[in-house]
Amino acid sequence: MSTPHCTAVIDLGALASNVALIKSKVNGPEVMAVVKADGYGHGLIPSARAAVAGGATWLATALLSEAIALREAGVRERVLTWLNTFDDRFMECVSRDIDLAVNSVESARAIANAAYNVDCRARVHVKVDTGLGRNGVTFDDLDELILELQKQSENLEVVGVMSHFAYADEPTNPTIAKQIQVFKDSVDKLEAAGFELEVKHLSNSAATMGLPDTYFNLVRPGVAMYGVTPGDQVGTAASLGITPVMTLKSNIALLKNVPAGTGLSYAHAYYTKEDTTVALIPAGYSDGVPRAASNKGPVLVGGEKRLVAGRVCMDQFVLDVGGLNVKLGDEVVLFGDPAKGHPSVEEWAAAADTIGYEIITRIGPRVVRDYINSPF
Repeated sequence: MSTPHCTAVIDLGALASNVALIKSKVNGPEVMAVVKADGYGHGLIPSARAAVAGGATWLATALLSEAIALREAGVRERVLTWLNTFDDRFMECVSRDIDLAVNSVESARAIANAAYNVDCRARVHVKVDTGLGRNGVTFDDLDELILELQKQSENLEVVGVMSHFAYADEPTNPTIAKQIQVFKDSVDKLEAAGFELEVKHLSNSAATMGLPDTYFNLVRPGVAMYGVTPGDQVGTAASLGITPVMTLKSNIALLKNVPAGTGLSYAHAYYTKEDTTVALIPAGYSDGVPRAASNKGPVLVGGEKRLVAGRVCMDQFVLDVGGLNVKLGDEVVLFGDPAKGHPSVEEWAAAADTIGYEIITRIGPRVVRDYINSPF
């Protein structure tokens, strides 16, 4: 059997352990595991099942199609999905027992119509914009939405209220207290209107790991489940007790000796400083290795960290491995668990001037996923 050009090793046991740690940390509220974006690049279905094994009682996706895929795979836990257009697959979601977010009078009407057509009452979570300025109904428009929800009560059951932080990764930011208050006011308004709210959820990963005042009765972690720190202000993954789930690795495809002054890769963005050996690694930006990390991305090779030498190309990049004892076919690790000496997702994020979320979710479909330590 041939060796994959690039492999993402997914430790499902670590994912389950991270969820269990989060559940223990919040000590009471339920855990809604966010598995959108193909489980943040780790695989939608395996990630969902590992999260449930770790104690999650809810699952969440952004897109309706992702929620439907969970049901088609036999996942029976409660599922919420929140990002849609009005011509989306509402009827399929309602008939498959999937909760939907409602963010406007128009979306309430569209979901109610879908529920009527499939002769099922849809469960909805009111998504309130408490200050992020993105998805959700504003507090000023909440009264109008409440009237519509009451009007559509035969088709819609309001079971939850939700929102999202703008600055949860900056625990001292003054917007946090303001958003919490708007959220509480929204809860009060919905309950005063007669809605019995089963769940109230505001905490994303950063809030779940660092802001107990935001827990209410359900937390909604995403990136922290996968062992990636949710922000610079809340510490490293190790300091939070979470373990990186993905290890991205490849192998040396070519070794060759070159003289000092040799330009490497496009535009010769790197020149060798002395006679050396260079290694060709068959992974590039089509696999998710960020081009922005050219000359800066760290790779573990031959027991040492070396930086990408020159530009990351579509399918490959080069390492200067002078002085290292390496051979053709040797494994190299782009990122993984720093406790094992691997470069971290956060190091790659810094090298590419981005965030850890983007590093793991951009891993391409031709990268083989190798699942290990399954807890289910």
